[in-house]
Parts: sequence; structure tokens; C-alpha cells
Amino acid sequence: MLANGNRLDQSTKLMAELKTKPNNQNVDDFLKKVSDPAKRKNCHRVLDIMKQITQQEPKMWGDSMVGFGNYHYQYTSGREGNWFLTGFSPRKQSLTIYIMSGFDQFEHLMSQLGKYKNSKSCLYVKKLDDIDLGILKELIAESIKLLSKRYS
Repeated sequence: MLANGNRLDQSTKLMAELKTKPNNQNVDDFLKKVSDPAKRKNCHRVLDIMKQITQQEPKMWGDSMVGFGNYHYQYTSGREGNWFLTGFSPRKQSLTIYIMSGFDQFEHLMSQLGKYKNSKSCLYVKKLDDIDLGILKELIAESIKLLSKRYS
């Protein structure tokens, strides 16, 4: 029930769409706009790593995220949508790498990764030289495998 007394039915809840969707913006043009040369170089390195692992071409999601692949999710609440398997964004504070499966099951990899911060599915890295790229590659690949099992 809404504050004004009207009911919010299930179909209305499911109609709420994500604002961030894949689009036809050019990834290379987006990366050219990254003003910090070191961050831009790191973005290209992550781009190459994700292309290699996913064997897919990148797509822009919204105005600031580069994503690879996609999967369809549906929560027990009924909310569902599509999202990328992995991706990144050159944020002001750090390079954000999206590990969509989360990190709980990857403690063994996280302990070897290097200097980073993280939230539920975001890995925040100041510079790629601070982390072990071999471990990052393994983390991305394992996350994609887990999502593929979970949402197949």
C-alpha cells in the first residue's frame, strides 16, 4: 500500500526498470575522454584483460560503465533484469572493476590480490600496479563461471 492509500500491484513493481542499460555509445570514444593519462592506460589494460577472458566485445552501459556479456537475473521478490557479467568504470577516486558474483567465495584470491578496497560487487583500485593482474584475471574468470552456473 502506498502512502496515499493506493495499492501497488505486483505488475507495477515489476515494471520498474533499471536506468543503466547497454547502449550504442562508442567505448573507445568514452575512454579517450578519461583525462588522467595513467587512469586511461589502466582502463585500456582492463579492457584488454576482459576482452581476453570473456571473448566478447565491450559495450557501454549508461554513460560511464563498460560491460562485457550479460545475464538475466530474477530475485525471489520478483524483480528481474539484465546486467553485464563483468565490467569497469574509471571513477574519480579509483578504477572500479565490477565482479558481479561478489567476493564472499573468493577469499583465497582476495588475500593475494594486493592493495584494493571493495564493496559488495565492486573492486576499487587506485592503479593496476597495486594489484596482481594474474589474480585479477582469475577472479574475473571465476566470477563469470559462477554467474553462468547461477543464472543459466
